[in-house]
Amino acid sequence: MTPAEINKKYIELQERIAQDFDSEKPDVKVLLFLIGVQELGQGPRKFSKRQKEELMHIATCKLFSMMGFYELEGLDQDGWPHWKLVKTIPNYTLLEQELLMKSLIVNYFEEEIN
Repeated sequence: MTPAEINKKYIELQERIAQDFDSEKPDVKVLLFLIGVQELGQGPRKFSKRQKEELMHIATCKLFSMMGFYELEGLDQDGWPHWKLVKTIPNYTLLEQELLMKSLIVNYFEEEIN
């Protein structure tokens, strides 16, 4: 996909989620949180600030696993997934990072949620 196509699909995803949740357009952090909750698989509930950060980390690992950078090690005693880095992530520019995250988020919602 071209950067323009990625941005278009990302905006469409933001609009769809905003409509589904009757809220403002979610930013990357909110989308990562939603992916983390989905990957945790324990349903919606209240999370502490630390848990929210861990959920965003889970989401990031899941997204980067789609490119072969992380592998799922397993679940801990509370059912939280743990990932290991298996391939060094290249140093991307800020713009490349943003576009890559948008692309991975769009792909996740297309492949895992739909």
